[in-house]
Amino acid sequence: MIFEQEAEKELGKALIIGAGGVASVVVHKCCQNPDVFEEICIASRTKSKCDALKDKLDGGKTKIQTAQVDADKTEEVIELINSFKPDVVINVALPYQDLTIMDACLATGVHYVDTANYEPPDTAKFEYKWQWAYKEKFEEAGLTALLGSGFDPGVTSVFSAYAQKHYFDEIHTIDIVDVNAGDHGYPFATNFNPEINIREVTANGRYFKDGDWVETPPLSVKKVYDLPEIGPTDIYLMYHEELESLSKNIPGVKQIRFWMSFSERYLTHLKVLENVGMTSIEPIVFEGKEIIPLQFLKALLPDPASLGPRTKGKTNIGCIINGVKDGKPQTYYVYNICDHQECYREVGSQAVSYTTGVPAMIGAMLVMKGIWQKPGVYNVEEFDPDPFMEELNKNGLPWHESFAPTPLD
Repeated sequence: MIFEQEAEKELGKALIIGAGGVASVVVHKCCQNPDVFEEICIASRTKSKCDALKDKLDGGKTKIQTAQVDADKTEEVIELINSFKPDVVINVALPYQDLTIMDACLATGVHYVDTANYEPPDTAKFEYKWQWAYKEKFEEAGLTALLGSGFDPGVTSVFSAYAQKHYFDEIHTIDIVDVNAGDHGYPFATNFNPEINIREVTANGRYFKDGDWVETPPLSVKKVYDLPEIGPTDIYLMYHEELESLSKNIPGVKQIRFWMSFSERYLTHLKVLENVGMTSIEPIVFEGKEIIPLQFLKALLPDPASLGPRTKGKTNIGCIINGVKDGKPQTYYVYNICDHQECYREVGSQAVSYTTGVPAMIGAMLVMKGIWQKPGVYNVEEFDPDPFMEELNKNGLPWHESFAPTPLD
């Protein structure tokens, strides 16, 4: 269901929770749009990270404050919101904290935007059921909760809604292809939070087909795809949370799959770490203290926010969509290409953080302006895609389209 665009309203303040690589991009992009984001507050468990961002960007038209908050504690988030009084909370903290932040938004009457679905800390579960359960609460409060306003989920979901609106009478298949051809020079590192990244990659693959879910062993299905500006690349079938929402929100779709690229070097290191138990989320006792191996591994790996200066190459993320228009078969490919070094020159971050942070800002912008605003809990593809697509072109993520892409199968 696509909602009609509503009238714009007066703008104001955004609270940004998080201070990692994605949050840094969100802050930079908010400051590039001071007509919308008149004032922002950057909050994190580590206030010094927030202060460092403020020091970089202070002096512009957007006023910047910082604060310390433990987003695991709803009462602390409530106290911060009541103190700053934002119009929207942009959650770019950990996905384990989605529900505490949503609770705080309900308690204080503030709109909510995030980039990733809630995950229980003790098990790798990538599903929206916990957040969708808040729908009636947000409706009754007259508030909007916008879920998954990153790139994937996020832009890829908007791409799908845009294709549905403009180019198809029926969509039959969607293949989301996420390729990062960047090189950071480390033997092994992840381009976003290592804990979340490794939990995703080591989970079983899963895709939607004819109303059911088909499960595959982790990274067991591989194809080679020839991508614009990157070339032939190994891509692997994975599960990603936007498959769940798109299967619900794109009427009549028969199949949706998600593919991601990994180098042989990355997969070799990952397999060794998995074999020795370092990717486990089950607690173990070490020298009398309980630790979680994956969290310990995260502490050993390079911080994704530090990869910007050394990462070279490009990303290519998009959707290959098949269906019918005016009774004839139609294939449509819509994608974005992002250059790691160009991103670093602009905002001091690599492209993976950039491609997530820019859409988070855009989603918050559309909510604040009243364009994407309706009481309840919604995924991005449930709103009119056109304003979002327009803002992508304005804010550093221009998209390209083709009606003759290389076939995936």
